[in-house]
Amino acid sequence: MTLIEALNWRYATKRMTGDKVPPVQVERILEAIRLAPSSYGLQPYSVLVIEDAALRERIGPVAFGQPQIVQSSHLLVFAAWNPVEARHVDELTRLMAETRGLEPSELDAYGDTIKGTLDGFATPHERFQWAARQAYLALGTALAAAAMERVDASPMEGFDPAELDRLLDLQSQGLRSVALLALGYRDTGADRHAGLAKIRWPWERLFIPLPEA
Repeated sequence: MTLIEALNWRYATKRMTGDKVPPVQVERILEAIRLAPSSYGLQPYSVLVIEDAALRERIGPVAFGQPQIVQSSHLLVFAAWNPVEARHVDELTRLMAETRGLEPSELDAYGDTIKGTLDGFATPHERFQWAARQAYLALGTALAAAAMERVDASPMEGFDPAELDRLLDLQSQGLRSVALLALGYRDTGADRHAGLAKIRWPWERLFIPLPEA
């Protein structure tokens, strides 16, 4: 199956069967998230993997009762680092040096560039929003990876982030939730969206070709 075929197959599933996704497939989706691109390769976010049914039941009301929360096999919580700090940059450059056989000093300029970007944000909120945007790159990669596995995936912003952060004690971990992703299998009998034609803007509406200079 090609990526285009997989993307045509997928949709934001509204009802799931509760069947479990095999661990090997979950691991491949998580590995795709790990390999997702991000600005400077910093990946300023963490992903909580929630399989426990009781915890997903507690999360349900925080997500306004969306059934995918409890009907899914796994719930992924994408949480941006808050705050993103210089120490995170130092951890990245140390990892790069170890992985590529470099002297840490060879990456000083690279680390300073990243720190300069972080220092350039006018407010902590702007810095958090930058980190959140990196998490969304990983979310998009997860959606494509799940589709390739024929695993349904429903991305959700419809939840109370502050309440979820309290429930999962994210603040103590230096995290703030930004998006949810329910993984599972579509319930075609209960989901009226199953099998509907995909609606996307046509090429001529979406893409703007620019003339040669």
